[in-house]
Amino acid sequence: MNTIFFIGQIIGIVPISAFVFFLVAKLVSATCRSSSHVQDGYGSAVLITGCDSGFGHQLARCLDHKGFVVFAGCLCPEGAGAQSLARQSSSNLKILKLDVTSDEDVLQAKKMVQENLPVKGLWAVVNNAGISEWAEIEWSSMEDFQHVININLFGSVRTSTAFLPLVRAAKGRMVYMSSIFAFFNCLNMGAYSVSKRGLEAFADCLRVEMASFGVKVSIVQPGNFGQATNILKMKTGLDIWEKLDDERKQIFNRQYIELANEYFMSTCMSGFKDADMVIDAMLHAVTSAQPKSRYLLASATDKFFFQLFPFLPTFLTDSVFSLSSMYAKRKEMLYTK
Repeated sequence: MNTIFFIGQIIGIVPISAFVFFLVAKLVSATCRSSSHVQDGYGSAVLITGCDSGFGHQLARCLDHKGFVVFAGCLCPEGAGAQSLARQSSSNLKILKLDVTSDEDVLQAKKMVQENLPVKGLWAVVNNAGISEWAEIEWSSMEDFQHVININLFGSVRTSTAFLPLVRAAKGRMVYMSSIFAFFNCLNMGAYSVSKRGLEAFADCLRVEMASFGVKVSIVQPGNFGQATNILKMKTGLDIWEKLDDERKQIFNRQYIELANEYFMSTCMSGFKDADMVIDAMLHAVTSAQPKSRYLLASATDKFFFQLFPFLPTFLTDSVFSLSSMYAKRKEMLYTK
């Protein structure tokens, strides 16, 4: 009996000791990081991809106002978004032609950055460029998957590997724009979720590798900010229907596709109307002495759910969707004419 009691005590002590060790490690880490606080951006540069519009566009303006030399990567440097950004910013902001799927564009951008670096070097790269694509997996072609993944995942990998030597020299930051759909799997987001889950795996691995060099890596996970950006790709039920072959048209009838399209669009338009929460998180990741590894950005209720979601057993996470009236209607409408 004494032996059992002793073992029980040991078992109880282990998690408590682990928790205390964790707290001490966090305090030591915070103390070490406090010496690298970035008071302002003067003398430091930041590269941001995807600045034509949305989060990247707004972040570029904010960092320019804070004194950073901003290299704003734009897909269309002569377009309205890039030109608007240039007009509203100081001479410290430089527009770069940067298609993250192009090796040539990335190399040219790196050359321009190197030729125009301020005295403190390249402090951060914000991998923001991305697209959102929605469709059920059977509505998507291999080209659809490749297009999303080439931009959202491989674009960030390509940009990161090119600019890492410069960021490492400055002991700076790498920031990645992910999404709640990196871990929250649901209907219609297959290709997008694959790209964002892959992106987070890349960033997690990079964070471990870069810790030895004093480089911090952060992942930003926005929730529903469809109204705050133009990332949502607008399409109609007819757009989807015309891509389906005869076999799939027998399974997914036209009425269901129209309903799914309306439901998805209305859901996206019910989200946050401004991007302030996301921009604040990105600024924190770039400038704070203690950047977070992850920034989960959602309403208080949604945030609690999304924090819990990855730790729930699969049968529970899958059953969550049975609560949706849309999923019930889907099951009823499949195979009907």
